[in-house]
Order: sequence, then structure tokens, then C-alpha cells
Amino acid sequence: MTVQSALQQDESVSENEALRQRLVGTWELVSYRVEEKESGDFINAMGPAPRGRVVFTPDGWVAFNLEGSHRHPAKCDEDRIRLMKTLVAYIGRYRVEGDQWITRVETAWAPEWVGTEQRRTVEVDGSHANVTTPWRKMPNWAEGRLSRSLIRFRRAGSAR
Repeated sequence: MTVQSALQQDESVSENEALRQRLVGTWELVSYRVEEKESGDFINAMGPAPRGRVVFTPDGWVAFNLEGSHRHPAKCDEDRIRLMKTLVAYIGRYRVEGDQWITRVETAWAPEWVGTEQRRTVEVDGSHANVTTPWRKMPNWAEGRLSRSLIRFRRAGSAR
């Protein structure tokens, strides 16, 4: 390894650690938009006023729970099915690489996510974080078509 490549590697590790430090804490959901790749249309998957939190711990865990608008207790199985379409929740170990956090999912609302790595591009700007998922087929919307989520968080306790 050359001195230059060692310095670049050290710089990359420092940048990763800086972003990781900025992520640590609790973030509250501000907005959740879903873009469909083929049409470019935005799907109202989570409604006008979704709510949720993401918590990053200093020791490398992340817990992610987001709910759509207007959720009410289920009275039957059909209600429960509808509720699953407005939920995204998972927990796992995370690491930071460049401008992404990568979660090794250990538990999830969608069993097919368990054991996978979920990548999220994140930009932290003061008390806000803007998150973009990669294009993917979500189990709960867009009927098997590619979509991505554009999510905005505010650090919990920050002024609105």
C-alpha cells in the first residue's frame, strides 16, 4: 500500500466516522414520498401525515419504524392486511460507507428483509436528514414495480 492510498483510506474512514457520529440519536419522520421508476409518478403510499422514528445507537444498532397516515385498530384480517401496506419497520446492525448507511437486518416487518443488507443514501444538513433508498420492489406498494423512497427526518427535539 502506498502512502497516498493509506492517507486516502484514513480520510475515508474519518468521513465515515463523521457521518456515523452525525446520525447517532433519534430522528422523527417529517415526510415520506415514494417515486415509481417507470412512470416517474409519486405514489401516496404513506398518506399526507406519516409518522415514525429512526434511532441510531452509538454501538451500531438502528431501529426504523415508520407508519402511514390514518391508521386505526384492525377489526378483521382485511384491516390487518391494509395496515401492513402502510408500515416499514426493521432493526439491525449498521455501518457507514461514504454517504450511505447500510443495515444488516435482523428483524423486520417483511420477513424477506431478514438477513439482507439495506442501503440508504443520507445527507445530514443541520437538524435534518434526507434519505433516499435505492430503486427496489417493495413488498407493500407499487405492485411489484420498481420504486424508491425519499424520506426526510428531523432530529427529535429540534425546533420544527
